[in-house]
Amino acid sequence: MTSQVETVRLIVPEKDAGLRLDRFLAAAGHGWSRSQVARWTAEGHVTRNGARSKPAQFLRPGDVIEVVPPPPTPSDLIPQEMALDVLFEDEHLIAINKPAGLVIHPAAGNPDGTLVNALLAYCRDLSGVGGVERPGIVHRLDKDTSGVLIAAKSDAAHRALSLSFRWRTTDKRYLAVVYGIPRLDEGVVDAPIARHPTERKRMAVVPGGRPARTLYRVRERFPGCALVECRLVTGRTHQVRVHMAHLGHALVGDPVYAGRQWRALEDAELAALCRDFPRQALHAWRLTITHPATGVPMTFEAPLPADIEGLLVVLRSRR
Repeated sequence: MTSQVETVRLIVPEKDAGLRLDRFLAAAGHGWSRSQVARWTAEGHVTRNGARSKPAQFLRPGDVIEVVPPPPTPSDLIPQEMALDVLFEDEHLIAINKPAGLVIHPAAGNPDGTLVNALLAYCRDLSGVGGVERPGIVHRLDKDTSGVLIAAKSDAAHRALSLSFRWRTTDKRYLAVVYGIPRLDEGVVDAPIARHPTERKRMAVVPGGRPARTLYRVRERFPGCALVECRLVTGRTHQVRVHMAHLGHALVGDPVYAGRQWRALEDAELAALCRDFPRQALHAWRLTITHPATGVPMTFEAPLPADIEGLLVVLRSRR
């Protein structure tokens, strides 16, 4: 992993007076998260006017904040050779077409065999900004969602890409097969998302949750189903799945949010196909970013995988 430790010196302007230290640093344009800042502050890597501070400390105009990011902790993750469908690669980033079923990074229950393990074997020089368990990882896809995913190969690229996702300057397009046919050809779901109040493994539309906005467009209509293109303005956990279910059009194959919507299909063979579809029919089809080094817009596309393409063949045959 690359590592370049340097002191960042910031002076608090008048407009940021009264902000918490962690909020100020998270918005400073260096790609730091509030949790990262809080950890660094507790470890003594952040000072205010030459003295140690606290993440919740309120700032005054003219305060001098110095940050010395610690070098990335050496990772003990094992590089594992896996076949990767590489869409693009240069010295700054790599874009791959992630297959369904591949976990992004190690976690409880998935200590290895992840995309990170594969990237470590393929690249050898991933950014360390993502932390010891997530080197190079800038954004995520659910385990059973396929499609375009990018990883950073340098710390500078990681920071720039992280900021572009945070500031929503990326364009993220998904394709989903849903139950039912949305009433409108195009629409917007603007509904906050948070953890389900009683089922902690689920997300839900919850008043007071984090703002979430999805633009959708019906691309094809079939008997009892539709192919929908979704553009994510925000990037919340399970956003497409939750928002489409909120509309009453859960994704085919979704084990968490679809329930038994397959029972509403009048075609028994089609109902059985949708009931037994092995994953949520969701594909991260297109991602547009600004290249972190050149500033040139770049669009990556991943073709539909065989399982979703096969589902569409059957649906089209029913029209």
